[in-house]
Amino acid sequence: MTRLPSGTTIRRDAGLYGFERALARRGLSPIAGVDEAGRGACAGPLVAAAVVLDGPIPGLADSKLLSPARREVCYDLITSRAADVAVVVVSAADCDRLGLHRANIEALRRALARLSLRPGYALTDGFPVDGLGVPGLAMWKGDRVTASIAAASVIAKVTRDRMMVQMHERFPAYDFATHKGYVTTRHDEALRAHGPCDEHRMTYANVRAVKEGR
Repeated sequence: MTRLPSGTTIRRDAGLYGFERALARRGLSPIAGVDEAGRGACAGPLVAAAVVLDGPIPGLADSKLLSPARREVCYDLITSRAADVAVVVVSAADCDRLGLHRANIEALRRALARLSLRPGYALTDGFPVDGLGVPGLAMWKGDRVTASIAAASVIAKVTRDRMMVQMHERFPAYDFATHKGYVTTRHDEALRAHGPCDEHRMTYANVRAVKEGR
């Protein structure tokens, strides 16, 4: 579904929780938000999260707009206060095997399926996801306009960042703890100096070029 249910309207000043309130008034609770982290990285996993909120989360916003410290605070609040949280991790090798878009869609679908609560409605960030089993809406920049997707973005981002810090211990030459596997000048320099490791996505152009000696 790419449109809200007929008769559902969202006021422009409704705030971050406006979509959830409007959908709840239509009897579509519980409402799940689904988002991912790591899509643009050339190393490390893709992580998807689904969250069903049970009330406001103080300070909640799109994970990209929060400082690392604030993300950690929000993560703890979400995991302790949300009605349900589910996480799916897709390895770099599986991102290569499936293709990034397919891996992304499957991760979002699997995260929703792992929720203990069956949602009455699903809000996904960016991409429409078929086969959810419940009605849903794909939202452009959904992590900035709806609370449940923002919460999912925080869970996915913090989960993945923690994994990349742990990965740094195994592969310190790449400085994964700093750039989290995204393409930066420092990361590209390390990639050229040491070649790709097992956690790099071999289908990405910059990684493939180094692997092929170009």
